[in-house]
Amino acid sequence: MSLEQLLAPIQIPRMARIKQSFPRPIVTDIPKALRESLVHPQILGRIKSGDRVAVTAGSRGIANIALILREVLANLKAVGAEPFIIPAMGSHGGATAEGQVEVLRSLGISEETVDAPIHASMEVVQIGETAAGIPVYFDKYAATMADATVVVGRIKPHTTFRGSFESGLAKMIAIGLGKQKGAECCHAAGPAQMSQRIEDIARVALERSNVIFGVGILENAYDETCKIVVLPKEEILACEPELLEEARSNLPHILFSEFEVLIVDEIGKNISGLGMDTNIINRFPTAAVKCKPSMQRIAVLDLTEETHGNFHGLGLADVCTRRVLDKLDFNQTYPNPLTSRVPEASKIPVVMPNDLLAIKAAIQTCSEVDYTKIRMVRIKNTLKLDEIFISEHLIPQARLDSRIEIVGDLRPLHFTESGELLAD
Repeated sequence: MSLEQLLAPIQIPRMARIKQSFPRPIVTDIPKALRESLVHPQILGRIKSGDRVAVTAGSRGIANIALILREVLANLKAVGAEPFIIPAMGSHGGATAEGQVEVLRSLGISEETVDAPIHASMEVVQIGETAAGIPVYFDKYAATMADATVVVGRIKPHTTFRGSFESGLAKMIAIGLGKQKGAECCHAAGPAQMSQRIEDIARVALERSNVIFGVGILENAYDETCKIVVLPKEEILACEPELLEEARSNLPHILFSEFEVLIVDEIGKNISGLGMDTNIINRFPTAAVKCKPSMQRIAVLDLTEETHGNFHGLGLADVCTRRVLDKLDFNQTYPNPLTSRVPEASKIPVVMPNDLLAIKAAIQTCSEVDYTKIRMVRIKNTLKLDEIFISEHLIPQARLDSRIEIVGDLRPLHFTESGELLAD
């Protein structure tokens, strides 16, 4: 029996477009906000004319990141510094200097867009060790070419662990600047110890390195810059836990606590470290985060172009398409799970020939459900949650929630003759 015949009885429910509303604080003038924060004596006041300054750039798709970096660099130049960019992304980009430069380029960060040179290397120097004997590594160029280092990064809940320090400036110092070796040291004890190891390594690095300040970025539920905080190195570890909780409160949500199937149009490293944000899909690859699942099945239809074949996080899905499979790049992906000790995130789910059969397979594999009343949610990706699609049996719940506006009529999903989902 063919897959088409096996799945023929499955009916895909009609879907309606809805708008989800979340609080929306926003920084309206990023250059001004940075200028006002950087002018502090403990920030730019620490730079001398002629100083060479390394500025970090990570692998995440951060809103306005090229603009933010350009403005930081411009303000450094204004006081006579000679700044340059260094990739700070652990083992990402296939754990190669060339791969990390390509990751930056895909995020809009190049020598042309930020008006500064980029010096990329996977080489590090050891600058110390923690009280527990964990070696602390630091980017070679930042350590040997620079008089000072500035850490720029987004503060946000992590996708595989919990603690006072998750994604943020401390992690950028411990893992980003530590490159693959730093990532290896942080991950060696598993996800449950990650936050503490990040703190311990970052504390030593702040004491022993030339980091002088950090630029923390927070985003709202609409993937927009909502806060920029510039912290002298002495305040980074003291202030970041509170900023992390603020970032957590800004996260968007799928405003339905229980349904059967989630359709994700695209995943990728530019969207989240695990391709799709685990805090949004409420599914995690490790036992370090406890949660009650929201749905039974997840189907992923595509990879973003910007992910360059890196499919880390695809293992969170139950079904994907052949289109996804054809884009997988194992050399780009496997340094992540090998370094992080989370191979579960890079497993390959059930592969269906097209979108139509992938969606049907996700429905078919649900248990103890009425297939005529399947509850399904479709999102573009985990960054874009202001407009999503819901199936007809979620409509009554949507009408009871003041944060939801139903903006489209219920109608069937449409597919090409080859089974590819047509854009709405």
